[in-house]
Amino acid sequence: MRFRGRARREDARQAPAEQPAPQPAGPPPFLVIDALGRKCPIPIIMLAERIREVPVNEVVSVWADDVAARTDIPAWCRMKSQEFVWEETLPQGGWGFHIRRMY
Repeated sequence: MRFRGRARREDARQAPAEQPAPQPAGPPPFLVIDALGRKCPIPIIMLAERIREVPVNEVVSVWADDVAARTDIPAWCRMKSQEFVWEETLPQGGWGFHIRRMY
């Protein structure tokens, strides 16, 4: 019984990797904020401090792996009248949140 379980796990490791989801077309972000490994509310604080470095109408990308960021960052954008452009899954784990500075 144990052997069968190991064989299945090994087969699963050899399965072809999933194709990444298509990304929206557009220029690369002006600024990337790496908040991987940081817990809430640090990704939001980092975004709030550094968004002023980004020119108006440019995009900032926040990388975070805290699940709370998936709701907190879009909510922060609505609260601060910034445009939440899209969310992507990062290959190293976590998500990339793309925000356009509106003012």
